[in-house]
Amino acid sequence: MRYSEQICPRFQHAVEILGKRWVGLILRLLMERPLRFSELAERLEVVGDRMLADRLKELELEGVIERRVYPDMPVRVEYRLTEKGYGLGAVLDAIGQWSEQWVELPEPLAPGATH
Repeated sequence: MRYSEQICPRFQHAVEILGKRWVGLILRLLMERPLRFSELAERLEVVGDRMLADRLKELELEGVIERRVYPDMPVRVEYRLTEKGYGLGAVLDAIGQWSEQWVELPEPLAPGATH
């Protein structure tokens, strides 16, 4: 990955990780408690299974989440935040506060209207 020499490479890498689509939502859900893949998929609703799997693998490689396999019958797999992942709690809270103040929700479409 190419980085600007004018901005801290650590900052650029962090923004690259957090800026990927759906990452913030995945992290927000895992802040609550560990979840199984199917629970994440159900709560995210709009994220396809393949995209969710890709994002979980990326976050695992970055050390932000961990995948735990429990040898129950059937085998149970959970995703949970690591200490590094929980360190993002303040960042997500700040984004939430900023969004409450500055982000306007689009008005619902009238029946029969299109964009």
